[in-house]
Amino acid sequence: MKNRLSLVLLAAGVALTGCGKEADKGKSQASTSAPSPAQAPAAEIKIGHVAPLTGGIAHLGKDNENGARLAIEEANAAQITIGGKQTKFTLVAEDDQADPKVGTTVAQKLVDAKVAGVVGHLNSGTTIPASAIYNQAGIPVITGSATNPKLTEQGFKVTFRTVGRDDQQGPAIASFLATSKKPKLVAVIDDATAYGEGIANEVEKTLKAASVKVLPREKGTDKTTDWKAVLTKLRGRNPDAVFYGGMDATGGPLLKQGRELGMKAVFSFGDGACTDKMKELAGEAADGLLCSQAGIPPQAADRKFLDAYKKKFNTDPILYAPFTYDGTNLLIEAMKKADSADPAKYLPELAKLSYMGATGRIEFDPKGDRKDAEMTIFTMQGGKLEPIAIVKAGKTMTYDEFIKGAK
Repeated sequence: MKNRLSLVLLAAGVALTGCGKEADKGKSQASTSAPSPAQAPAAEIKIGHVAPLTGGIAHLGKDNENGARLAIEEANAAQITIGGKQTKFTLVAEDDQADPKVGTTVAQKLVDAKVAGVVGHLNSGTTIPASAIYNQAGIPVITGSATNPKLTEQGFKVTFRTVGRDDQQGPAIASFLATSKKPKLVAVIDDATAYGEGIANEVEKTLKAASVKVLPREKGTDKTTDWKAVLTKLRGRNPDAVFYGGMDATGGPLLKQGRELGMKAVFSFGDGACTDKMKELAGEAADGLLCSQAGIPPQAADRKFLDAYKKKFNTDPILYAPFTYDGTNLLIEAMKKADSADPAKYLPELAKLSYMGATGRIEFDPKGDRKDAEMTIFTMQGGKLEPIAIVKAGKTMTYDEFIKGAK
């Protein structure tokens, strides 16, 4: 009996020992599979982007979005730590359809989504009303393409831009037109948007100051593609040059129809119609046009950016993608310096940044405008836009001189 009891107790001990080992093994496996602090989920930081992704200038909106998206992807690859936590940046992209009402709706949507900052909008007409919503929410917004001066004249401390203003761009293209083509009579047309009318006003003001006669203003809309009535009226006045304030979707048909009506005038445009798409829309009539961009040309951007953009999107940037890329990186850089994605904490850092981006050194003045912004003058040759001059701080140099100085 005693021997039998001993055997039972021995068996129970072995079983308990085995259970203990299994339990320890389970604990070991549990501790191994549990996430360590370094493996904890990354803290998400949302950055909004807004541009027209549908409609006639969707190609420009997608170009802007691509610039922001590339910056987000590179930031995530760099495994940035903010506030002691590894971060994951998420781009929240919205389509404002180039419509001011839609622009304010999606701006509020981004505020409700608790984005830490916004890059956009593309158009001045959508950026200006949307900026009031971001300002009320205290969310920084950087546009890479809205050029109307009113945007940064509102006194909003959250508003910035990485390109120049129309009161810099308008005089640049107008002065170049006046000195290079020496027109005696110029017709000015705009699309009745904040951008188109704004830049047309600046061009007209500069031409008149240079003693060039300007015909009474003609207007269309941002959807006008039949310009025959306006152009027939102007043809009777025989202007030496025509300036159009508007986008390429409407500027292309304007130029094509002008040539079809036999107009010999030099056609010139602001940045909205300063794209290679003008060749597609105007055909052979596009050759010889003059236009300006509020910044350096895309091909003059940093080579690292250009290569990365081409690799990711299998195309070259169209217009302002380098500037939205820089805008996104400026938000991230300010967050890094503040060690916080809280807009109230990183906004002061953003305002005083000195940052070398894909488009050169970027610093902001007290209004949020880019200091010493360049303007580029282009002409269309053989269906391709070619930069011919750079205007900076009121001085004009050839594009070749600019490139040599930048090296």
